[in-house]
Amino acid sequence: MRTLVHVSDLHFGRADRAVADALSQFLGRLNPHAVAVSGDFTQRARRAQFREARTFLESLPRPHIVVPGNHDIPLYNLFARFLNPLGGYRRHITDDLEPLHADTEFAVIGMNTTQPKSHKGGAVSDVDLQRVCGVLGGLSEDVVKVVVGHHPFDDRAAVEHMVKAGADVFLTGHLHVTYAGHTAERYDVGGRSAIVVEAGTATSTRMRGEANAFNLLHIDREQVVVECYGWQPAEQTFAICDVTRFARTPGGWSTSHRP
Repeated sequence: MRTLVHVSDLHFGRADRAVADALSQFLGRLNPHAVAVSGDFTQRARRAQFREARTFLESLPRPHIVVPGNHDIPLYNLFARFLNPLGGYRRHITDDLEPLHADTEFAVIGMNTTQPKSHKGGAVSDVDLQRVCGVLGGLSEDVVKVVVGHHPFDDRAAVEHMVKAGADVFLTGHLHVTYAGHTAERYDVGGRSAIVVEAGTATSTRMRGEANAFNLLHIDREQVVVECYGWQPAEQTFAICDVTRFARTPGGWSTSHRP
């Protein structure tokens, strides 16, 4: 059994510091096997915001598998946006845009879905898709394979390629909405279903009707359990607010939901 924390949309520059500090301490107590951060470390890709995000990241249990989000690209500095869009991210967060953590039980693969020409949107490039599918195909069938990106994977063809290559779980953010389901609910993936998990914003004050939240995944070969933890203002801590269980079947992953 492996435990994987999934946090997203930190938005330092518009982060609630009390929530961020409590989250850091809470994740330390959970002591997961790995932490995945699916982008938007900052609000406006400014140096001070990246420094805050870096300090927060350093406080979390390791290893970290992190990817950038669209907010980690400068919005108003057009020179930087088009000539060096991830310069601040690479300087302050990580220079590794192809992160991978793997052991005998699970593998977590990062994918950069940002597009400098788009203010909000993202996409999977052909080069990155080929890379990720190659990594997936080279892993043992006994390993549960997790792909992390910032934007929801809405490109049906890209999802189908990754699922056929062996992807079991997709982790994303961007929407500030918590969700756990499987790809069969969205589109046909050739008879094999993978798990889709989206995280709400972990620390931003822009919550879009939901509390600050993160996900904790319990992963083994035959079962994945996704626990959503939501912020409880009265208690100033996080608590489980939803649990979704997935079981491996001949056709992929099936869902059973319990409150």
